[in-house]
Amino acid sequence: TAEPSSDSDSSPTVESVEDNPDGGCHIYRNGYYGSSIDVVEGILEVNIIQMTSIQTTESQAENSLVDFVVTCQGSLPTDVCTVVSDPTCQVSKSMVCDPIVVTDECLLTIRRAFEEPGTYCINITLGDDTSQALASALISVNGGEST
Repeated sequence: TAEPSSDSDSSPTVESVEDNPDGGCHIYRNGYYGSSIDVVEGILEVNIIQMTSIQTTESQAENSLVDFVVTCQGSLPTDVCTVVSDPTCQVSKSMVCDPIVVTDECLLTIRRAFEEPGTYCINITLGDDTSQALASALISVNGGEST
């Protein structure tokens, strides 16, 4: 081991010893390190506050459209991903990600298409450069209607 230096500097000292298996020698390394931490707020919470089925014309009847109204707390997101899974939320059926622009208030509407009637698990993830937050819901799509 090395003796502490008599420097009046209060910076933390890093000291490491490594064994050299060939000759039993030791390597001593002394020095100082510094670090800084930036605290960012991030996206704290996401809520799906409304799910609305969109009425389509007969020519568009093959896909049921649903609007999801989503709010969030914390920093403003820059992208949204929607994962549609089976009702147990175990088997993913599709995933769509889009960049978004949210200005003053985190309130957005996300429209997604469902190819066939059924019950689905929806995961909506809002993200930015430093964080992500997720909200989940079960939705029943009945050929143009959702509950």
